[in-house]
Amino acid sequence: MTITKSASAAAGVLAALAWLPIARADVQPPPCATGQVVATALPLEAGVGHRGIPLMFSLSPGASRCTLTGYPGVDSGAGGPLIHAGRTLRGYLGGLPAGVEVPPTVVVGQAHPAQALVEGLAIDGDGNPCPTYTDLLVTAPDTTGTVSVPAVIDACQLQVHPVMVAAASA
Repeated sequence: MTITKSASAAAGVLAALAWLPIARADVQPPPCATGQVVATALPLEAGVGHRGIPLMFSLSPGASRCTLTGYPGVDSGAGGPLIHAGRTLRGYLGGLPAGVEVPPTVVVGQAHPAQALVEGLAIDGDGNPCPTYTDLLVTAPDTTGTVSVPAVIDACQLQVHPVMVAAASA
C-alpha cells in the first residue's frame, strides 16, 4: 500500500512539473532594455581618408541575456559641431556583408557582445581636416538611455552600421 501511495504521489508531482516552463536554447531572450547593456569604443581604425570606431555592446554586471536589433543612435560629442550619424547597412570600412539587406538580431550574453561600426570622413569636401571629437553620444538599439563614450575620431560626417555579432578577439 505504501508503494502505491508513493507511486501515485510521484505521478502527481510529474504531472504538475509538466506545466512548468522550461528554459530552451532555441527561445530567444527579450530585447535589451535601457541600462542592460554597456557601450564602449575600441581603438580608431583608418583607411584612405576614412575613420572608424567599433562600438561594443556588452551586458551590464548582473544583467541577463538580451537581444539587440538595428542601429544604435550615434551623435558626435565634444570637439566640434553636432553631427548625427546617418544609418547605412555598410560603408568603406565595414558593416553588413554584401547581399545582407536586413539588420540581424544579435543575442548579447556575458561572453558574447554585439558590435556596430561608426564611420566618418577625415577631410571635408575642400580638402581641409575635420574636427577631432573626443567622445560619441551613443544609444543602444531600441533603448532610450544615451551615454557618452570616450572615443577619438576626426570626422566631418558620420554614419553608423547595424549591430552584428562581435568579431572574436585574438
